[in-house]
Amino acid sequence: MKRSKRALALFVSSSLVLAAVQAGCATEAPQAEAQSSVEAARQASEESTQVVAQQSPEELDRLVAPIALYPDALVAQILAAATYPTEVVEAERWMQQNPGLDGDALAQAVDPQSWDPSVKALTQFPSVLAVMDKNLSWTSSLGDAYVNGQQNVLDAVQVMRQRAQQAGNLKSTQQETVTTQGQTIVIEPTDPEVVYVPEYDPWVVYGDPLAFYPGWVGVPGAFIEGPGIAFGVGIGVFAGFGWGWHHWGTDWHHHDLIHDHDRYISHSRTFTDRNNYGHGHPLLAHPEGVPHGGEFPHGGGFPHEGGFPHPGSLPSGGGAPHGGGFVGAAPSGIHSGAFSGFNHGGVTSAFSSRGSAGIGGSFHGGGGFHGGGGHR
Repeated sequence: MKRSKRALALFVSSSLVLAAVQAGCATEAPQAEAQSSVEAARQASEESTQVVAQQSPEELDRLVAPIALYPDALVAQILAAATYPTEVVEAERWMQQNPGLDGDALAQAVDPQSWDPSVKALTQFPSVLAVMDKNLSWTSSLGDAYVNGQQNVLDAVQVMRQRAQQAGNLKSTQQETVTTQGQTIVIEPTDPEVVYVPEYDPWVVYGDPLAFYPGWVGVPGAFIEGPGIAFGVGIGVFAGFGWGWHHWGTDWHHHDLIHDHDRYISHSRTFTDRNNYGHGHPLLAHPEGVPHGGEFPHGGGFPHEGGFPHPGSLPSGGGAPHGGGFVGAAPSGIHSGAFSGFNHGGVTSAFSSRGSAGIGGSFHGGGGFHGGGGHR
């Protein structure tokens, strides 16, 4: 009898110990998984940091090449919107779902959307929005580079403008005015109420050809073959909205984007400022540019001589598109590759056919207008 009681007690105690061990293991399992996830996220963050930190000035030049010759205010809108890549995707899908809207009707429909003002502003330029959507890897890299080194990015824009000017492919036209102030090249619409989006091949327009961005997809209304620049149909600017054209600009002197006459700060959470960039492009180590107050249409200049107080950038939902081949062949002459774009069917339907007015006639062999004065 005593032996039976002893055996029963031993069995019960063993069962309790086993249960405790199993409970402990069950608790440790999710903790181990959580630690593994944290470690994986940390490693991914470090790898991303290394990639960004390794970007050379030449890589930044190539990164800004598709937009460097756009008017200053459009450059500001694009750089700001690039910090909100998922909103760019959402806005492009919304545009595809509302193809009949334009002008005031489009502005009224866009205004209540929850997107950043820069993304709203780009709905006025469907070709630009489509380029950013179809080249989402490039858009994200541009946004990341801007968050982590806006001075380097803005310096790179100026370097590329100087290269285009030296190649004879950047000068004033009926569509836009190009002025040089020290080392700063300013591009503005000739008519402050009508904007023309320059159309060009970003890999050849700057003189010596650039290696095109991996998987780059050109979009009608933003791309032409050849080393020159063309212009499509002028676009009347949105007015009466705080995100409209006249509320944007670029302060080249202080290396800032301007929104509503103050320094633009992105509040996107997509990218982290890792402070891994230096203090400017080596070719523009001592920029002589001056603030172009009064050059904004209806702008009246900047409110402060010195820098602006820094206010900070990102996305709402709307998952990013998945990789995959470009649906249908890319238009002739448009660079593409194994990663050429995403399955975004129907983008080209958003564009009307448009005539193109080229700069100064022939674009061949270095193009006979050498707008001197670009400093490197």
